[in-house]
Amino acid sequence: MRVARLHRARMGEKLVGLGLYPGQEQVLQALAAKAAEAPGSGKKSAAAPEGIAPPVGMSMGELASVLQVRPPTASKTVSRLSALGLVARQERDGDRRVVRVALTEAGLERAEAISGLWDAVEDELLDGFDGKDRKRLRKLLRKAGRNLARLAGADDPDLANGAGAVFEDDDEADDTDSVPEAQPATMVPQEDPVRA
Repeated sequence: MRVARLHRARMGEKLVGLGLYPGQEQVLQALAAKAAEAPGSGKKSAAAPEGIAPPVGMSMGELASVLQVRPPTASKTVSRLSALGLVARQERDGDRRVVRVALTEAGLERAEAISGLWDAVEDELLDGFDGKDRKRLRKLLRKAGRNLARLAGADDPDLANGAGAVFEDDDEADDTDSVPEAQPATMVPQEDPVRA
């Protein structure tokens, strides 16, 4: 828990440099991932029926679902990002009830910068970890993620099954949980090193 709080605080510090607050980066990242799936981006997307343009961006409901928040929470964050010129709301086919949200060029640039921040903070977090430590941590985090996804009733089968890399440089295709048991320590530290 402490590591998660420290990581969140560190990302918060970095996000301020981009003029963002924690939580806003998740919206930009979700919309950037959706944009990467669009035709012509090189990634797979669901095909639209012939003669109908595929929808741009995400609906508020889709965005709220991805973020695992209520739609009014997503809407407030989108309003703030819209005021910054990072996202645009678009009515779909003249239906004012259906609003889609997409990144602007500035939003796409900011999303790319956020990816760089995540990489930088990950490097800081894993400083001093060798390849074996990183591999073990990756497996343990996947296992913890699967447990939480199962308990939360994750809609995303990839998340529930542990697919998707925790780290970008993941070189293992299969996700076996054959992590060797930790060897018993010969000395028990008097103080928790994370809290020290």
